[in-house]
Parts: sequence; C-alpha cells; structure tokens
Amino acid sequence: MYYLDFTTKFKKDLKKIKNNKKDFELAVSILKILGESSVIAIPKIMKPRKLTGNYKNNWECHIKPDLLIIWIQIESPKIIKLVRIGSHSELFK
Repeated sequence: MYYLDFTTKFKKDLKKIKNNKKDFELAVSILKILGESSVIAIPKIMKPRKLTGNYKNNWECHIKPDLLIIWIQIESPKIIKLVRIGSHSELFK
C-alpha cells in the first residue's frame, strides 16, 4: 500500500473534474490503483511513463485521451505524491 499525498494544485484540479461525473469516477479508480499497487498496476493502454522537462522524474498516465494524471512515486517510505490532473493544454502550457 502507498500513502496518497495530494498537493494543493492537485486538489484544485480535481475540484474542476468533479463537474464531470464520469471523468471523476475514472480518476478515483486510478487513484485506488496507485494507492494499492503503484504504477505497476496501471493498464498499459493508459500509457504510464516517466516524464522529462519541467516534470522530470514524475510519472504520467492517460485516464482518457486528453485527461492526464501526474504523480511522483517514492519507494521508501511508500508515497504517491499527486502533482496534477487535467488536459494536455492545462498541464503543459
């Protein structure tokens, strides 16, 4: 099990997504997967990968084609720090 640590920016992003029930439910399901098993349990279709550039050493996966979640995975202690959630245009300005 991993402890999920929500950044302030992630909380604000998630609040925006709550308006769309389907997107919010998908996001919650991914958060459950991350909390239970980390990146290894994310389905390959969601393209989990490490990022470069401004988000170097962060992980990313596609919840939907234009809905992404970005996090930092720390192995000791087991923490998933949730950084951002949103569309490509919102996250990579």
